[in-house]
Amino acid sequence: MSTMTAREKREAHKRAGSSVDMNLVSLIDVFTILIFFLLAQVGPIETLPSPKAVQLPMSTADKDPKPAVVLVVSGTEILVEGRKVADLAAVAAQKGDLIATLKTELDQQAQRVAVRSENKKATNAITIMSDKDVPYHVLRKVMVTCATANFGDVSFALRRKEGKDA
Repeated sequence: MSTMTAREKREAHKRAGSSVDMNLVSLIDVFTILIFFLLAQVGPIETLPSPKAVQLPMSTADKDPKPAVVLVVSGTEILVEGRKVADLAAVAAQKGDLIATLKTELDQQAQRVAVRSENKKATNAITIMSDKDVPYHVLRKVMVTCATANFGDVSFALRRKEGKDA
């Protein structure tokens, strides 16, 4: 059994390894930035896609858009979820209110029903993004077709006016 003196114990302790100094400031900075990033991304803001070909009318409405099928009526065509379904000139010239190609596409969209029961109401909702220069009789045909395809919850997308004189 060997006995060590106090001096030998100190030297052995120094040789075994000195205490590790950890600088936690950098780690705290990284976590702070991560928290701010996550908080900024979690916001309840929901925006609709805005095609450049569509000039939306102005509004002072304060309601945010709800999740729904997006139907775009531009100056030249009708799109459902980004897929072209009809030419605007052909729709304007046709007799009757039902747009057959639009009805077919909306029926397909209705079949893509969310499985969860709390999302079922959103399947019958549709948001129409129409150019402000599209004639009313064309919009009427679009709305009649939506109603025929059981999309009764119709909303129109508008641009929110900014400023206090809005």
